[in-house]
Amino acid sequence: MKSTFFVQNWRRKLIKYLFPLLILISFITVLLVDSFTPAFTEGGRFSAIAQLPRQEIRGVWMTNNDFDTLKNRDKVQEAMNQLRRLNFNTIYPVVWNSGYVMYPSATAQRAGIQPFVLRGSDGHDILADLINQAHHKGLLAIPWFEFGFMAPPTSELALNYPDWFTQKRDGSQTSISAAGEVMWLNPFYPQVQQFITNLVLEVVTQYDADGIQFDDHMSLPREFGYDRYTTALYTQETNNNPPANAEDPEWVKWRADKITAFMVQLNQAVKQRKPQAIFSVAPNYYDFAYKFHLQDWLSWIRQNIVDELIVQIYRPNLQSFIANISRPEIQESQQTIPTGVGIMTGLRNNPVPIQQIRSQVRAAQERGLGVIFFYYESLWNYAPEPLNERQAAFENFFPSPALRARVE
Repeated sequence: MKSTFFVQNWRRKLIKYLFPLLILISFITVLLVDSFTPAFTEGGRFSAIAQLPRQEIRGVWMTNNDFDTLKNRDKVQEAMNQLRRLNFNTIYPVVWNSGYVMYPSATAQRAGIQPFVLRGSDGHDILADLINQAHHKGLLAIPWFEFGFMAPPTSELALNYPDWFTQKRDGSQTSISAAGEVMWLNPFYPQVQQFITNLVLEVVTQYDADGIQFDDHMSLPREFGYDRYTTALYTQETNNNPPANAEDPEWVKWRADKITAFMVQLNQAVKQRKPQAIFSVAPNYYDFAYKFHLQDWLSWIRQNIVDELIVQIYRPNLQSFIANISRPEIQESQQTIPTGVGIMTGLRNNPVPIQQIRSQVRAAQERGLGVIFFYYESLWNYAPEPLNERQAAFENFFPSPALRARVE
């Protein structure tokens, strides 16, 4: 009887201590099962492919309009504290705008281009301080190559290197953009490609940046490409002159493929310097990007050179916004990389009501998309609502943290 008592007592203790462990094992097993995605081999056999969870992007662009904040260490600290408190996880600070860099650049200096913004209010390196303070708060910092191939005709770049710029068939060299009148660097010209590559590699190697981002200006309006160099290259490769119709499908594809080839080379250069750097792109929706700006970003994704996609959808109409974020190419992107949508929070002369922002954030989140706001200052300033009401709304967008892991 005594031995039976000890056995029963031992069993009770065993169950008492093992039961929580069994529960934990079961929970972990469920998580592991959920992390595998069913797939079929070419022969139709079932296999399980490990699929890492894709991190949710919660970001904001920091533009030239935010310079009063960016140049001041204390204001940067306040901004990073605020973003962290609101459960943001990524910032995208501008480093290339209007033909000028926003950091001390040997590449720009060799080209005779003066830095637009060199130092902060106490003589510090603005970009280094911003990245450091972002990391201190657990935020990723991905410098944003805002102007891409675009530059104003009055910039030193345009004045010093006229041969680097392309033109329309009628010989004109400018177009009207959201930034005003601009010229376009020739993305097919070797010197231009090298200049852009050098600038990008400077940022990636000289700073503790988590990656680099290119947006809808890393492209070329379809009316351009009729300069002497490009027409000669096209004739050499196709034995034909460029079509008079800028919308000709073959002419569009040839130029788009050339830009894609450059982006592949640029990605390889970045990854060679910093293998874990995030190669981020933020284009317009695909039909517009390809047909009007020769930007075949879907091909970039399929060629595995994009680490995160953010599609700019600046639409006040909710139905139009939802239609654009529901497009198949965005769904395709979601299967492989973190994917988000750019949401307009306002401009100085065009405030956006918080209800519009709220409905768009909700629509994006319901579809598993991250959200990135344009731009920092307009999150709570230039708004039709009182500051406290505006900030209260942003507190509800991300009620819990979603930190993105840094890979050193």
